[in-house]
Amino acid sequence: MQKYIFYTSLFIFFICPKLFSQNITGHVVGITDGDTFKLLTKDSLLIKVRLANVDCPERKQPFSQKAKQFTSDAVFDQYITIVELKKDRYGRSIANVFYGDSLNLGHELVRNGLAWHYIKYSNDPVLQELEDKAKNDKLGLWQDPTSIAPWEWRKRKRE
Repeated sequence: MQKYIFYTSLFIFFICPKLFSQNITGHVVGITDGDTFKLLTKDSLLIKVRLANVDCPERKQPFSQKAKQFTSDAVFDQYITIVELKKDRYGRSIANVFYGDSLNLGHELVRNGLAWHYIKYSNDPVLQELEDKAKNDKLGLWQDPTSIAPWEWRKRKRE
């Protein structure tokens, strides 16, 4: 019985999300911030995309503009592929984003110290390794030892 539960759990955790994910290609027509942009599909559908598993600094936080510029330099006016995982409560596509020669935008932002691994919604070990290395190398936002994660910053603004 324990084996059955174990293998069922593995299936649900690793396989099911892939069954429901959707690959979408399109042209990036607008950058909202470091982790959100607009994608125009070949069917002229405009999709607001939010990067999965990462969180970039909020507009008034340090490195917000650098994160936005990094995302713009990487994908603006480019044809890219997103792997949509789900929709959020705002109707945005939560997705992994691939550009260039299969570069993962979320990974590249974290690697360069311009985003946090959003561990509340992710258990991606690669992202955690990239964040640990960026932190150790004091890249980007990790230059400031008192940097505040965006989810904490938003929480403080609400209080």
